[in-house]
Amino acid sequence: MNPTILSKFVKAMRKQYNLTQVELSEKSGVGLRFVRELEQGKQTLRLDKVNQVLGLFDYEVGAVPMKSHEL
Repeated sequence: MNPTILSKFVKAMRKQYNLTQVELSEKSGVGLRFVRELEQGKQTLRLDKVNQVLGLFDYEVGAVPMKSHEL
């Protein structure tokens, strides 16, 4: 798995708050395996669970316009 911007962000925030993966898992209410997969950049993750983790840091994933997208 390739680290993504999201995975790097979550890992950096976890370290900034001095949390282990286990602590992040417990505090956000998701499984340890999910936290590990998120930090490793797994491509298919449940968005609601991603937002559960990000919510701990007062962030959430949302729609962002693409640079050159035409319908």
